[in-house]
Order: sequence, then C-alpha cells, then structure tokens
Amino acid sequence: MSDPASEAQYRQMRESARNIFKQALAQASIQSGFRRHVHCERGILRVREDLYDLHSYSRVLVISLGKAGHTMVEALSGQVGASLEGIVASSVNPAWQVPGFRYFRGGHPTPNAESIQAASAMLRAVEAQPASVLVIFMISGGGSSIVEKPIDDDISLDDLIATYRALVHSGAPIAEINTVRKHLSAVKGGRLAQAAYPAQQVSLLVSDVPDRTPDALASGPTMPDSTSFEDCYRIAKKYELLKHFPASTRELFDGHAIEETPKSDDHVFHKARWWTILSNQTAIGEASLAAERAGFIVHVDNSCDDWDYEKAADYLLQKLRDLRKQFSPVCLISGGEVTVRVTNGGIGGRNQQFALACAEKIGGENISVLSAGTDGVDGNSSAAGAVVDGSTIERAQMRNLNVRSALDNFDAYPLLKSLEDAVETGPTGNNLRDLRILLAY
Repeated sequence: MSDPASEAQYRQMRESARNIFKQALAQASIQSGFRRHVHCERGILRVREDLYDLHSYSRVLVISLGKAGHTMVEALSGQVGASLEGIVASSVNPAWQVPGFRYFRGGHPTPNAESIQAASAMLRAVEAQPASVLVIFMISGGGSSIVEKPIDDDISLDDLIATYRALVHSGAPIAEINTVRKHLSAVKGGRLAQAAYPAQQVSLLVSDVPDRTPDALASGPTMPDSTSFEDCYRIAKKYELLKHFPASTRELFDGHAIEETPKSDDHVFHKARWWTILSNQTAIGEASLAAERAGFIVHVDNSCDDWDYEKAADYLLQKLRDLRKQFSPVCLISGGEVTVRVTNGGIGGRNQQFALACAEKIGGENISVLSAGTDGVDGNSSAAGAVVDGSTIERAQMRNLNVRSALDNFDAYPLLKSLEDAVETGPTGNNLRDLRILLAY
C-alpha cells in the first residue's frame, strides 16, 4: 500500500462504492416512490391500482409509523394537501411537523415510553371508527419498537426492553424475531387493523423485510399474521430465549398463555388493502443502475439474506472472485440483512461487522466492500455502515488498531471511524433494508 498508485486505486474504489450507495439512496427515496405510485387529483387518491374518493368518507385518518413515519406523511401531504390529520411515530425528531398530526418519538432498536404512548394513542384513534371512515396506514421499518404496547399489562417498559434485547441479540433472523414480537403486542400481527374495524383501510408499505413476508414489516400491525403462537414456542426453544427473558414475559410462555393473532380469513380484513411503495428491490435496482453508469459489469445475488455475517462474507467474496475471472471491473450487489449474534457490547452494527470481517479476507486484493443500512443507522453507532478494501488491515496496523479485537468485541465502529472507512449519512427518513456493494478490478 506504500505504492502511491495502489493507494490511489484503493481510494478510488472506496469512493466508487460510496457514490453507488449514495445514488441508490437518492433514487430510492420516499419522495420518488410516492411520485411513482401515489397520486391525488380533485380529491381522488390513487395508490398503485386502487382509487379512493376522499370526498366520499366522513373522515380520513392517517396513522404513520416507523423510521420513515415523517417523510411518508410529508410525501402524502404533498399529494393530498393540508386536509390530512392523524398520528406520526418515528425514531427521530423531524426538522418540522406536518400540521394536523400528533408526533411521537419512539425508541429504536428498543422501545421507550413514547413507543407505548404512541401505540396507546393510535389504538384510541382508530377504535370503533365507523365504516364511513378511511384509515390510511403508512408502515415502515423500525416500527416494531417505535410503536409498541405489551399484550399483558404486567410487562413493564423495562421488561419490554429486556425482551427486545434478548430477541435482537439472539442471532435469530428478523422474521423470527418479529414472530415473537407480534404475539406479545397489542398492536402488531394485525391487531391495529383489528382495532380499526369496520373502517375502510389501506396500508402503504415502505418495506425493510423480504418480499415473501410482507407481514413481517414493523411486525405487521395492519396485516393478517402468517405466523402462529406455536411458532413462538418453537423459536423460544430454538434460541434458548426463556432464560434471557424477564419473569413477566417468561410467564406467558411457561403458562402457555400466548394468544393467537388475526389470520387472513378474519372479517377485520375484508375492507383492507396493502400496497408496497418501496422495498429492498427498489434500492438494489437503483444501485445496479448507478454501478452500470460508473462502468461496472453488475451481478445481483441476494441468496445470503439472513445468513450469519461470516458465512455471507465468505460466500459473496468467493462469488466476486469468480465473477472477476470473467468480467472487469465487476460489481456484485447483495440486498437484505446478515445476522450477528452479539456477545459483547461494543459500538457498531451488522454492516460494520460484515465489512470488517471482509477486510480481513481481502488484504492486498483490488477489492472494495461497502455494507450499509438504507436508514442511515447501523446498530448502536452513528454510521450507516462501512466501506473497506485491500488496504484496510494494513492501514489499521499502521495505527496500532486491533482488527481482531474489534470483531470479537463487536466494536467495529471506533476502528472504522478512525480509518475514515465508516459510511455516515445520518438518518435518511427511509428504511429499505441493507445494501452490500462489492467491487473488483
């Protein structure tokens, strides 16, 4: 790396990866998604293939929750006008609030007091609304913790947080985590839609879950639940969760007291519709276009979704090396999320853990790896993720930074920040899962 030409090439590769990610974020934004799929003219609201005559309803109520809670309301208001009213719950305080809306700042990745206040306010707002009312639900990732109310009042906020931490640190994929969350919640797993019956309902989804499981988004507050209470017992046993749960949560499992959530044949969904506005596929598509414009031969491989981060790193790097034998320069894009079982409490997240693990495996190679969350937040750090290359390990050694210690202690952020390899965008007001962008010359 002491060779100036090599150093310049590494820097260029890292910058190319950053630019591809940046362009993907811009083109897969909430505003662009609403421009494509939502339109309102003369009081007729079009959501994908549905039409709603807003003048025909006695009231239009908007409930928006998740990391994109504010930006979705902002985009909808831009289409419909200032007549909307409702509730917004997101994980950040926006620079300004849309008039007519009550705002809550829920916690993420664990609930806080406002998470419970938001859930209670939403339940009160939608309960017993007549059939003449249209409820527009806007759901985005992060909603599982941002809006939450335990199904059992004996579960305190502290117990709820402890339950969430046990789930997040279990190593279980997000779909299984959300299966348990749904059945412990008064708002998830279709229970918010159940409360809003018999009102007309339409849900606009900005999805951070696999396309095959849309009801996992924010733990599916407005959708029929495809999981069962029996799944909860199986998952708890599989990941040995009960010994990590607080007593109030554990008692529900020990007493087999978990109640079932509403399913697809439940009458509460007869007047409900769901439309995806943006998803991880949108981000992957935009990243692919940006990489092609930058001169790369692009290949997409999402098969490592929900894999352990080490296994995913080995798989994707081998795939990249195989592609490099046929094409140059080549870009491998992978969407979805990798899993990390946290055993020590450092500062970082799954994207930085994945990237740093890759750095150990590509020393001296003309490879760059970027892994980042489209929400702009990775774990408990201020970064969205990180970008590494064949020089990362050498640069760390030159600064006496211990890469292996950072990985073992799940403390990747301080090291990556010191190397200027962290990707920091700030919260994006969007959430379309993660992107991994691997480049090779």
